[in-house]
Amino acid sequence: MILDTFTFVVPLVLLIIVLVSMLKVLRDYERGVVFMLGRFWAVKGPGLIIIIPVIQEMMRVDLRTIVLDVPTQDVISRDNVSVKVNAVVYMRVVDPEKAIIQVENYYEATSQLAQTTLRSVLGQHELDEMLAEREKLSTNIQDILDQQTDGWGIKVSNVEMKQVDLDDSMVRAIARQAEAERERRAKVIHAEGELQASAKLLESAQTLAKQSESLQLRYLQTLTEIASDKTNTIVFPMPLDFMKTLLEKIGNFENENG
Repeated sequence: MILDTFTFVVPLVLLIIVLVSMLKVLRDYERGVVFMLGRFWAVKGPGLIIIIPVIQEMMRVDLRTIVLDVPTQDVISRDNVSVKVNAVVYMRVVDPEKAIIQVENYYEATSQLAQTTLRSVLGQHELDEMLAEREKLSTNIQDILDQQTDGWGIKVSNVEMKQVDLDDSMVRAIARQAEAERERRAKVIHAEGELQASAKLLESAQTLAKQSESLQLRYLQTLTEIASDKTNTIVFPMPLDFMKTLLEKIGNFENENG
């Protein structure tokens, strides 16, 4: 009796285990790449799917965007400056079949490709471009990665350069360069101001020179401004035109009474 019960229970338990192992549940963001006797059969999911043990095998693929942190890379710029650059890559699987069949480990492969591409692209640019045109360089890297990973069923949606580190000597050199640039701009602005002021003074002098009375009025106005402080003693020459006119008047008077 016991033997008969054991004989009945064991197959039943095995059957239940087999049935349970056949049932697979895939979430909405998951897909299952199913192989039949080692050959690709279909991409299943999401939801409940049935896998025949031994005959079929399934590999799960996550379709969500993956944030890939690119380790810090030593980069030599085109102007021979050594910098350390790290970045972050946003990628996702768009073709589960290619992601499983065309590459052994799409995550690791994309990571290695991102590192080499980062060094290659940045090495073609000077330091100033790395610091001032991060967005442009990031877009360039993203385009290259997206093209090369397309055959793996991977979509690289974005690349961001997080940080560009310089050694202390280069930081000091850049600070000196920035200070020199500010001084240069200040001198240029000052020189432009002097040039504009001299042009206006020349224009004013030419205008005053056209009328001698205007020049005399300007002369008297200047004397008035100087004399506003009563503690000052002013010594100034008599205008030649005034002296000439006075001498002519005296000469005429003498001739008339001569």
